[in-house]
Parts: sequence; structure tokens; C-alpha cells
Amino acid sequence: CVHRSRRASWFLSPQSRQQLVALLLTDMTRSSTAAGHAILVIGSLLVLFTAMNIETEATMAPTGFLPSSLRIKKAPGASLSFSNLNLRGGHGDGTIVDAGDQAAKDQAIRVGAKKSGKDLAVPQYMPWHQIPDQNWKTKDGCEVIKWDQGLDGCKGGLQYRYGKYKELKQRIIDVEGSLENFALSYKRFGVFRSEDPAMPGIIGREWAPGATYMALFGDFNGWNRGQYPYKKDEFGIWTVHIPDVDGKCIIPHDTRYKIAMTTATGEETTRIPAWANYAVQAPKGSPTHPDYDSVFWNPPKKYEFQYELPVTPRSLRIYEAHVGMSSTGEPNINTYDIFRETILPRIKRLGYNAIQFMAIQEHPYYASFGYHIANLFAASSRCGDPDSLKRLIDEAHAMGMSVLLDVVHSHAAKNVIDGINHFDGTPHQYFHEGPEGYHSLWDSRIFNYSHWEVLRFLLSNLRWWLDEYKFDGFRFDGVTSILYKHHGIGHCFVNGYGEYFGLSTDIDACVYLMLANDMIHTIRPGCISIAEDVSGMPTLCRPVHEGGFGFDYRLAMAAPDMWIKLLKEMTDDQWDMGYIVHTLTNRRYKEKV
Repeated sequence: CVHRSRRASWFLSPQSRQQLVALLLTDMTRSSTAAGHAILVIGSLLVLFTAMNIETEATMAPTGFLPSSLRIKKAPGASLSFSNLNLRGGHGDGTIVDAGDQAAKDQAIRVGAKKSGKDLAVPQYMPWHQIPDQNWKTKDGCEVIKWDQGLDGCKGGLQYRYGKYKELKQRIIDVEGSLENFALSYKRFGVFRSEDPAMPGIIGREWAPGATYMALFGDFNGWNRGQYPYKKDEFGIWTVHIPDVDGKCIIPHDTRYKIAMTTATGEETTRIPAWANYAVQAPKGSPTHPDYDSVFWNPPKKYEFQYELPVTPRSLRIYEAHVGMSSTGEPNINTYDIFRETILPRIKRLGYNAIQFMAIQEHPYYASFGYHIANLFAASSRCGDPDSLKRLIDEAHAMGMSVLLDVVHSHAAKNVIDGINHFDGTPHQYFHEGPEGYHSLWDSRIFNYSHWEVLRFLLSNLRWWLDEYKFDGFRFDGVTSILYKHHGIGHCFVNGYGEYFGLSTDIDACVYLMLANDMIHTIRPGCISIAEDVSGMPTLCRPVHEGGFGFDYRLAMAAPDMWIKLLKEMTDDQWDMGYIVHTLTNRRYKEKV
């Protein structure tokens, strides 16, 4: 059964796996012998690999079965024997790893040639990519019914939801010019260098309708609260312009700053700008320690990406990583640079074509694993500065791997001093007020997806990560919590489609997700969008113009939970093959997982 070639492969083709699984499922449960149990284990793995390739390229097999810790390296000059063979699966780069040639091999796995940033090609749509429909105005949101006749009874709900999407998108176009331009607001908010030659200097802009006073201060002016006050307009947007002095920016690169604010309650305090793109913990001895401060990141030479964006593969093999937790040896928080140099080549050699990063958005509470976000636009400073993250992503692109961000828009940390909770002194600025704005299990705040400025903030956040860091897509965390007013707490979703189209569904949140997927697939052909949902919401992974939410994939959370349960709580003779096959293949028709 094993395919033999110059490069040893320990996997069958998808077609052969499917044929073998059919035979195994017929006979494997009849045997009570040790051999029968071994067949049961092997068969279950084959089922897994077969299920993973449904609706994907037939020629693409999962790779990298052996972890790096099981590889046997050959010292320079050593003779070849069975004991030092590296049994590598799939499309490996050979069967033997020579320790003396490892650096050369890491260099060889780059598939792209270096180019100047301005010469990088613009991604193009491929046949398997989701392409937004320009005729969205003529649709009614009911096209998805052709894939699921059970939705026929929910036609009114589909029409209502799509109607709200069309209405809001048209309003955005009327006011902001386009949905894509609306999401470019990261260029107009925060603290940044002016690109207008008639107004050189620093621009500061924030939305804080409840605040009564705001000023920009920091290391650059001795933390003087009154020197550079903002001015407020009728929409609650505050702006300050600080001209250059002798042609030089008044705020030096890599220095700390904050907003001095008088809140709606009259409290005089400080805030990190909601749109801050870099934040670090204040050093010991600083008046703001141990809180975080925003940092003005304006290097003399802006980082230029050297490698083109990879074409989004038809079949994804994703390695999920937490940079900080990837260190070896001493229990230190790993860095973007060390990950790029030591971990990334291993991931590529194992055969993955995509990597998903957790804990990138800044989060003061490290034990939250990156899910209690305080600064949505800032890359976590624990692992390095913004340019080091860009180098990591650029190197992944050089290896032909797509890079996904585990983005958290389902909730935010309840931090006040270094977050956006009570930013202007009111509990309802970015979030719902009262119990509706609080997640009881996560101890965090819930966004108000109906508010214009919240939509601006979240949509711009997605575009920021695509434009500035060249991420290739997102895994949206906590989509179940976003979709429902009850956030999925205490609900099993076993009582029919009424649970998905009833009053407990948050239509404003649904429309936000539709707009988000519409926008990212428009500005980045092939952008990958994955929903972490456990409710089984119908239409989640169908295009927006059909009446769906526009995600490309749903995260199959039941599969890893099942494997953990089987391995930890059951012996191999207790495995139920019917249950395994059902779990691995259970998905809505025409919706990928």
C-alpha cells in the first residue's frame, strides 16, 4: 500500500484511502483480537485523512505525520542506516536530514523571489475563491434555499436579514463613498503622521462623545496635560494637529504617549488611544507603571515587504501557533524573530500551507491566551515590535504559506485604563449597556454592532491587519457569541431552525459579519475567512449575495474535542467507528469546514 519513490511517502492517495476505509469499516469492528484493535486505530486515522480531503483537490494529501521530535538527524559524514532514516510523509524535502545542511534546507524551502515592495504583484481571484457579486442590490437573500430545502420555512427571516444588510451597506456608500473606504478609517483615526503636504505634522483623532476634555501628551512634552488639547465636533470626534518644528516630527519614533482626558463623569485620567497601533507595558519607575502606554511607531525607514502574497490554496492545511508559547529550553516568552528563524522552517517542512497565529492583538492579561483584547490595532509587544511581526509574515509568504490572524471581535477586555471599556467615561460607547453588554462566562464586554462608529472601528481593524501586516485572512473567534443575544450560553441548538431565526438572534451582529466578509473578499482576492461556531448556524459558509454570512469555512470544533476524548478517556477497543465517521463528516451541504 505504501507508495515508493525517491521521496518516501507514508500516505495513500485520497482515492486509495477512500477504498481502504470502505473495506475497514466493513470488517474492523468484527474482530476482538489485538490485530483487530490495531486495524481499528489505523482505520480511524485513515477516516480522518479521508474526511479532511472531502471537497478538496484529489492530489493533495495531508503531510507531516511525524512530529519534528521523532526525526532522526544524520551527522555530517555519517553512514546511512535504517536507524537514521527520517520517515517523512507527503511532500517532504527528502528522507534524510543532514544536520550540517539544515540552514541550506531552510533557505531552499523559500518558493518566492525577493522583490522591491512596490513591485509586488496584486493578488488575483482564482476559480475556487469567493467573489463578491456586484449585483447585490437585486438579490433577496433567498438563493441559499436551493442548497437546503429546510430553509424554505425561514424565507422571511432570510429576506429580513439580507434587507438589513442591503440597507446598511447603501447607507455606508452614501456617507463614506464605499464600504472599502469606510474600512480605511485607520488612516484617519489614532495618532499618525499627516500625509497632507499643506498640513505637515502629527494628527490625533478619536471618537469619544462623552468626554469633556482631551489632550495629547507623553515623553515628547514632559507629560504636560494642557499643551496640545483636542477639539470636539458635533459627532463626538476629537481632533488635534501638532505642526512639525523645523521640519521635524515633534514626537520621536518609539517614544511613549497617551491621551489626557476628562471623562463624562468629570474624572481626570489617561487613556491609550482606541486606535493605537503599538502599546507596551510602562517601565518600572514610570508614573503609569504597571499599566500599558501607547508608543509612537514611526521608523525612519518603513518596512517593505519583499515577497508576494501566496495564492490561497484550494485545500488548507493549517498549523495553529502561539508565538509566545513556542519557546524551547528556558520558559521564556518567545519572539517573532526567533519563531521566524527556528519554528517557521519546521512548520513548512512538515507540509503545512497555512499558519494561524493566536494572541497577536495586544492583551494585558497573558493568561487569557490572547482572547481578552485591550488594543485591537496593536500587535502584542511581548513578542517584539511591529516590524519583527512583519518580517515573520514576509518569511512565511516566502515559503508559500498563507498567514491567518485569530481575530477577536466577539468581545473585548473590560480594562479601562489600558483598554476601550468606559473609554469616554460611559459604559455604552463601544459596547452595549447593562447585562446585554457583558459576557458572564468570559468576564468581558460585548460590542454594540448596531453603532456606526463601532462598525467603523471593527471593519477598519480587519482592513488594518490585511493592509499593514499582509495577513491573508482571519479565524473569527467566538462567532457563536456574536450571533446570538444569549451568546450560546445554555443552548444546545437541537430544536430546529427556529433557534437560528428567532428573536434571540442578533440581527445587527449578523449584518456586521456579512459586511465584514463582503469587505475582506473585495479588497483581498482569496482572503480566507473561518468562523469558530458551535451552533450550526445555517448559511454561515455561503456567499453573502446568496443570503449567507460569507465565511469560507466553519471551524470543525467537534473533531479535536472527539479525538481528545477518545485518547484520554477510552481504550482503542472502545472506539465507535460510526461515531467517528459521523463527527468527521457532519457538515451542512455546500458549506466547507
